[in-house]
Amino acid sequence: MNRLFDMNNGFFRGLSKLVDCIYLSIIFVFSSIPIFTIGASLTALYYAVQKSLKNDRGYVGKEYWAAWRRNFKQSTLIWLLNLVMGIVLYGDIQILKVMEEAGNPLGKAYVFFGVLLVLMLLWISYLYPYIARFENTTKAIMKNAAYMAILNLPRTLLIGLLMLVFGLVIYLIPISIFLVPAVYTWLKNYNLEKVFRKYMSEEDIAAEDELNREYKN
Repeated sequence: MNRLFDMNNGFFRGLSKLVDCIYLSIIFVFSSIPIFTIGASLTALYYAVQKSLKNDRGYVGKEYWAAWRRNFKQSTLIWLLNLVMGIVLYGDIQILKVMEEAGNPLGKAYVFFGVLLVLMLLWISYLYPYIARFENTTKAIMKNAAYMAILNLPRTLLIGLLMLVFGLVIYLIPISIFLVPAVYTWLKNYNLEKVFRKYMSEEDIAAEDELNREYKN
């Protein structure tokens, strides 16, 4: 009977994680509303998932806002570049579709720009987690994230599939936006961390693993 009400049993731990996922998703959504802050919010979400939700280090809200403020400048600069690129690609696609409907053979090039837009989204799926996990120059971050996405293509495609599935869930069930961001990021985390650890020194990996064990014990 005592185990039933033990806050450390599987049921209460699972319930606590669910509440944390909802809380993280809510603050992510509301901190992203100004649009230009989405980059900082994506970075903070990954950081809070990695440190608190996955490894039980600190409180999710506190870690989220600390990472949001710490990485705001760099994340926002990169996000604004991504936003401009996305708008240009989307605009090209729409223009070319109109040209195709008008019978212009050049209009079929919209497929090419559609592929570029998908590749950009896959690149973005590495960018902000990279900022959350490593310190580097803006140019190096953008370059390294692209290399990682290309050199780890199977995991990149899996992350793309997760993005598609959860995007469809939000489209079909809009209220799920207050849960999906954290759940998607948590699942993505298990894939990305296997990639990131390839580029970490053995000393850094050992130190991080030891720190995580201390908090979980």
